[in-house]
Amino acid sequence: MPELVFFSGTMDCGKSTLALQIEHNRSARGLQGMIFTRDDRAGEGKLSSRLGLVTDAVEATEDFDFYAHLVDRLSQGMRCDYVIADEAQFFNPAQIDQLARVVDDLELDVFAFGITTDFRSKLFPGSQRLVELADRVEVLQVEALCWCGARATHNARTVGGRMVVEGAQVVIGDVNVGDEVGYEVVCRRHHRRRMTAASARAAALSPDVLPVDGAQGGAVDVRVD
Repeated sequence: MPELVFFSGTMDCGKSTLALQIEHNRSARGLQGMIFTRDDRAGEGKLSSRLGLVTDAVEATEDFDFYAHLVDRLSQGMRCDYVIADEAQFFNPAQIDQLARVVDDLELDVFAFGITTDFRSKLFPGSQRLVELADRVEVLQVEALCWCGARATHNARTVGGRMVVEGAQVVIGDVNVGDEVGYEVVCRRHHRRRMTAASARAAALSPDVLPVDGAQGGAVDVRVD
């Protein structure tokens, strides 16, 4: 039976790489699929991995109708054996319903890939709808790591190197970049404490102030480098 499968995880855990691997494996067996994405880091109409792999895709804008697009394609005699939808967190709930209809009515497997929560640790509407409708939700086993070495569970947004928790839900950026807006994966503890790798390094370089009793019995501040 065809399935709607949601592959989820934090940024930098290999979702797009897996999408490209599924495409490679199926096309190598003579199957033909459709690839959709939105706001990929490589630009419009691209599905890319941080490993440097990239392929063409259909850019699914806010008003794009997955079901109508595929019905039109099949009605013209073109072939489609499966669907890959990357950056699925950016799709609206109605579009996720369309993907579910593709599975149920057109009997095509749909593999959706996306992060579950935004930089505020709030669910993306598209991801929430996928969790509600998917036949299976698969959490990727390649664990992204926080700067402290713990398993990264949250996506942090940085502006000028400082973590922020307010602003528009969707602002395009990437991890480990020098742009004004960037992203970093962190563990829950350091997301709560608003601590990124940069702020942790800054804290480590700051001198500690320790109270030490002086010769006259008063407290003296001694800076330890």
